[in-house]
Amino acid sequence: MSADTTTHTGTDARPGLLKQPVAVWAVAFAAVVSFMGIGLVDPILPAIAGELGATKAQTLLLFTSYLGITGLAMLLTGWISSRFGAKKTLMAGLALNVVFAALAGSSSSIGEIVGFRAGWGLGNALFIATALATIVGAASGGMSNAIILYEAALGLGIATGPLVGGLLGEVSWRGPFFGTAVLMAIAFTAIVTLLPSTPKPAVRSKISDPIRALRHKGLATVAAMAFLYNFGFFTLLAYTPFALGISSPIKLGLVFFGWGLCLAIASVALAPRLQRRFGSVAVVSTMLALFAIVLVVEAVFVQHPAVLVVGTIVAGLFLGVNNTIVTELVMEVSPVQRSTASASYSFVRFIGGAIAAWAAGELGEVLADWAPFVLGAVGVLVGLLVLRRGRRHLVVVHDEPAPHSPAEAQAVTAGDA
Repeated sequence: MSADTTTHTGTDARPGLLKQPVAVWAVAFAAVVSFMGIGLVDPILPAIAGELGATKAQTLLLFTSYLGITGLAMLLTGWISSRFGAKKTLMAGLALNVVFAALAGSSSSIGEIVGFRAGWGLGNALFIATALATIVGAASGGMSNAIILYEAALGLGIATGPLVGGLLGEVSWRGPFFGTAVLMAIAFTAIVTLLPSTPKPAVRSKISDPIRALRHKGLATVAAMAFLYNFGFFTLLAYTPFALGISSPIKLGLVFFGWGLCLAIASVALAPRLQRRFGSVAVVSTMLALFAIVLVVEAVFVQHPAVLVVGTIVAGLFLGVNNTIVTELVMEVSPVQRSTASASYSFVRFIGGAIAAWAAGELGEVLADWAPFVLGAVGVLVGLLVLRRGRRHLVVVHDEPAPHSPAEAQAVTAGDA
């Protein structure tokens, strides 16, 4: 079977999608709250920069520290969860999120917020990789339904994050941080009370497992594409608030709420249909091309706020489709354990996002507002070339469970490399 004709498991009807155990909904709710942290600061970036006397580049370090630590910590998630179990790992991640979100809200300098966002990133890493594996393992209706639920939670979190940030940001830039700390505390309570204790894996993961997993050419291809694609994703997310020149947190929040809502809808409603009809690689390639076009248009018309608003919201559709299909590829394209595959992929893509946010801020300061969007478009297009070049490694063999032994996974991975 060729990569371009990779089919989607399940049907459009998604039988059982909403008939999930309570534990799955508890983790999904916690995921929504956790992902709120990504877009939470969007509406308050100009306010933070203004009140704390920070430059664009300094302010965007809030993304760099958060995403950079999230990416690096992904190397530890499997090692930790295999020793303490999924439930305790999820609880630890959410507890760290509560503490560091509250500390960020009480900060008095941009440096403090950047530092506390790094701690927040550590908690987010523990939660993200473990949550995906937990939902996949507990959800009814198969792998496809589980990933749809996870991506819907991601989309809703990214959508509601800016909305919450905008509403609370109208009172103070500190409000979104404190508000999110409260919501994460509620999510922590839900995990404690609704998620049953999870057994520890029979074999403990090694810190090196996520790095070794990247020897699989299929997983490496998807991760490299995501690294480059995130230059566009996080340029759009992090720099657009400055390019728009809108000082009102609620207005910025509504723009990114529209973006996130499109992302969530596309993840659930569009991605499965397009994937089944055209194949994974073909759809992802098209979404990357369309996203690159949006970024180029925004670079050309960067002085026109209406173009930036419409482009940002429309881009959510392309990103939602892309995220769902790429996540499923990550889960199914390699023979390693799914939690390890998720950690490997997330490690690479979040590092890309961290670099992108820093580079966007620097380019915006040194050159002009159009420069970050050009960088994002170039990153997305190079990611498209990487995907097309490595598409022969993206054949998905359905109905064959991933091996549960790291030794098996390592043997298969080494044989493919």
